[in-house]
Amino acid sequence: MKTKHIIVFMSLLVLSCGQEKTTSIDTIIESGDLASIRAKRSEVVAEQQAVANKLKQLDEAIAVLDTGSKKLPLVTTIIAKDSLFTHYLELQGSVETKKNIVLYPEMPGTLTRVYVKEGQRVSKGQILARVDDGGISQQVAQMEVQAALAKTTFERQAKLWNQKIGSEIQYLQAKANYESQENAVNQMKQQLGKTTVNAPFSGIIDDIIAEQGSVVAPGQTELIRIINLDNMYIEVEVPESYIASITKGKKTTVHFPVLGKTIETKIRQVGNYINPNNRSFTVEVAVPNKNGVIKPNLTAKVKINDYTSEKAILIPQSIISENAEGDQYTYITSTKNAENIAEAKRVIVATGKTQGDYIEILDGIKNGDAIISEGARSVKDGQQVEIIN
Repeated sequence: MKTKHIIVFMSLLVLSCGQEKTTSIDTIIESGDLASIRAKRSEVVAEQQAVANKLKQLDEAIAVLDTGSKKLPLVTTIIAKDSLFTHYLELQGSVETKKNIVLYPEMPGTLTRVYVKEGQRVSKGQILARVDDGGISQQVAQMEVQAALAKTTFERQAKLWNQKIGSEIQYLQAKANYESQENAVNQMKQQLGKTTVNAPFSGIIDDIIAEQGSVVAPGQTELIRIINLDNMYIEVEVPESYIASITKGKKTTVHFPVLGKTIETKIRQVGNYINPNNRSFTVEVAVPNKNGVIKPNLTAKVKINDYTSEKAILIPQSIISENAEGDQYTYITSTKNAENIAEAKRVIVATGKTQGDYIEILDGIKNGDAIISEGARSVKDGQQVEIIN
């Protein structure tokens, strides 16, 4: 009602001023007196300024009385809730295996035979290839004959000695000769054994490098690559700041982008040495490989669970701001009234770890607080806002 009275008063004031101005101005203009016209113009300007001041006062009065037409900032809110928060340290590594080796010959000579094919499964100790022995096998045969004779001589001499026939020196010489021949045969057999290439462990023949019939040399000529895909692992470098939270047995998620495959596993070994060059330590993550689809050097993304909170408050990182002192803050609202009007309050928060687009709030916000989400950067502390959830 008061607003209507103010509007009627303002209309009458403008109308009466307009009529007076029209009569006075017409008379002065008809007189043709330039000084009078200029004087009247100055008078009208002064009256206009007075009217402007009155309009300003009326507008302020209307703003106080007409609360329904206020333009309040429009915001949306989210309710802070305690929730389970699991943080993962994300790293990148490649698949490795400790049973992935290239075999070399132990004896020089011609590669006379390769007994296996690429892709073939072999057992530990199985003969894979053979190198020409250069006559060692014939030498072994001759030495075995001599060893057999020495054995017979020793056995007969031992019988005589047991019957107190013959001298002790004859018995000891026969024994020494027999043992010497036995040792020589065993040594030559060991040399002969080096002419064969045996599997050091069970696995798969991945590559046959040297061709049958080629001349090979110890420690120089690569013969065969053998791989075992059962005992696979991923080695990653972890920053030293995580040394207390990354421990043996921690749950780990491994994703292989090329295969589009994700597996759940655990840390099987944590290194005890911190590299001074990059301040990190190594971690081995076990990789189950029942189907054999995971290969050495395959790229993998490793996510290690380094932190878990049963009751964590998470909010979007986008609504966190920072002041000149470096403090992080956001806005919460008081309880809204029937018209969804509430007061915005700025709160300083302490933040923790992040996961995706969300950040953990350690202090400043409690369970049940209404946090301004959309419109958070357009409000001020203590300002009234309209919640449009």
